[in-house]
Amino acid sequence: MTIISNDPSWWPLINSHLIFNYFIVAASVGVIYDWILAFGKEVELIWQHLSFMTVLYLAVRYAGITYAIMNIQMAVQIIPLKDAVSLYMYFVLYWTTWVLTATLGVIMIARLYAMYQRSRKVLVLLVVVFTAIIVANIVMLTINMRYISAEQVILFGTYQCVVENSKNLGNIPTLLIGVWEIFTLCLAVRITLKHFRELGRRSAGGVIRGCLTVLMKTHLSYFVGFVVVFCFSLNCFWPTMAKDQYSPTNPTYFGVFEISFIAQSAVLGPRLILSIREYHAELVTDSDAESSMVSTASQDYAHVLTSISV
Repeated sequence: MTIISNDPSWWPLINSHLIFNYFIVAASVGVIYDWILAFGKEVELIWQHLSFMTVLYLAVRYAGITYAIMNIQMAVQIIPLKDAVSLYMYFVLYWTTWVLTATLGVIMIARLYAMYQRSRKVLVLLVVVFTAIIVANIVMLTINMRYISAEQVILFGTYQCVVENSKNLGNIPTLLIGVWEIFTLCLAVRITLKHFRELGRRSAGGVIRGCLTVLMKTHLSYFVGFVVVFCFSLNCFWPTMAKDQYSPTNPTYFGVFEISFIAQSAVLGPRLILSIREYHAELVTDSDAESSMVSTASQDYAHVLTSISV
């Protein structure tokens, strides 16, 4: 049922939504701007080399853009929506966040599978652990949906979508994803150190060393982004949240969280693949002599590039 009111008592709600909406629009525009900047490289390095990693890249990139566009609609209410439509759009956003998370998990599995020289044992371990976490998260998120409600309110001519969750069960899936991210980081660091020790005994090992460096840099930057999102989602940065839900500090906190999440998933996520494609393209355009050296030095580790970049 839509509520229409010009009661001044609603002003705290209006101000709170306005502050939060500024962050939403800023985060969403940032994602679209990053996509525009990287579109030329995307066409050159992604669209022209179709593979499983290409599908994963496109899934993360365009799911993030879809999330950004729908977020702007929910925040600004460019098109006024009824209660039921608002609720359905919120559910789409709700599940899109976890589709992004699941796709990023698959990307991590592919990267680690390549780094571990296509070890079936590592692949089985990663798939089993990640599948267990995803199934548990789907169950918890489905249960959580029962307690979510949305209501359209028109206050002083402004459209607001008020979403309430009487029992927030989202912390448990967040904790499980946190365990997964720490687990994959430990595996990545372990195999990288092992490769560096082995490459120290080889000549002309700079190519693979460079590849592993790119892998770890992107993984660490992505992991740092995840840690920020993880801490925000569990209120680690602000344990004593303001009691007044319409206090300006609350929407600011959640606005920064929204920026962190969308940057980590829709900006840093695609770069997990794009950075490797860029590095691989640079090697391909090297001189014939360097290409020969690359081929010789990379015989045992070629999968690190080919499994991720091609």
